[in-house]
Amino acid sequence: MSVPQTPRMFGANTTAAEVVDGVDLHGRRAVVTGASSGIGVETARALASAGADVTLAVRDTTAGARAAARLEAELPPTSGKFTVAQLDLADRSTVSAFVADWTGPLHILVCNAGVMALPDLTRTPDGQETQFAVNHLGHFALAVGLHATLAAAEGARLVSVSSIGHLFSPVVFDDLAYRFRPYDPWTSYGQSKTANVLFAVEAAQRWADDGITANALMPGNVAGTSLARHMTGEQLSAFADTTGLALPPQKTVQQGAATSVLLAASPTVDGVTGRYFEDCAQAAPVAQRAGAVSGVARYALDPDNAARLWAVSDALVR
Repeated sequence: MSVPQTPRMFGANTTAAEVVDGVDLHGRRAVVTGASSGIGVETARALASAGADVTLAVRDTTAGARAAARLEAELPPTSGKFTVAQLDLADRSTVSAFVADWTGPLHILVCNAGVMALPDLTRTPDGQETQFAVNHLGHFALAVGLHATLAAAEGARLVSVSSIGHLFSPVVFDDLAYRFRPYDPWTSYGQSKTANVLFAVEAAQRWADDGITANALMPGNVAGTSLARHMTGEQLSAFADTTGLALPPQKTVQQGAATSVLLAASPTVDGVTGRYFEDCAQAAPVAQRAGAVSGVARYALDPDNAARLWAVSDALVR
């Protein structure tokens, strides 16, 4: 099947506002996780500016309420409305509560929240390694729990925010939780970001008959977010030497949210599913990590890996 190409006007420097210019989302409902800061706020802003009612699903509801108030003050009255709801992806009970409280169709789910490069091995209350649990398992449980509401929307879009960091590691199925191998912040982050892509690949297959599209993306090297809060300035400056992965050119937060918003709302990607995007376009395969600044690893798109991850994740969250 041929894949529709995004217009040349969308690229690395496109902003989220430019993506939704002329798009009408009135009557549609969206959930954005991690929407109290960074690209989550800008994703919520863009969707609401086009008319969508947006739920900010956040761990810290006080910070979420501040973000919602700021957005409401800055956007015109024709914009969609904001709701703030508690969601701690490391705590499965809050995921279950969020799902139980949701009523009616859900048109857009943006799985945006995440943690990166936790320096030490930590585990969630149910015993899972934290980066894998927060970045993947929590979002998996949320999306599966909301599946019926996505199907009810008749054309829903699931957006999974991954990273070029997926090149650090495939999903290591024999030791997801670092019980036998030494913990490393980057391979841990990498396998969680690979899982974000594989989740979209398998959701695209499983939920196609429900009219749900699912895609993953790399937002870019975005300035002004809290994702790197566990890294020192020295670690950031030595990133390329430490990891063998070059940093792409830096983006603003508004540019960093653009690819998420493209996959969530743009008519230019209608029907596109199971893909990995960066810079508002489908990414090309990359053969090796060394020096890479873009691209997607083939193991992250492998359908067998995707099906296996789904089965493993389903067992873990149940």
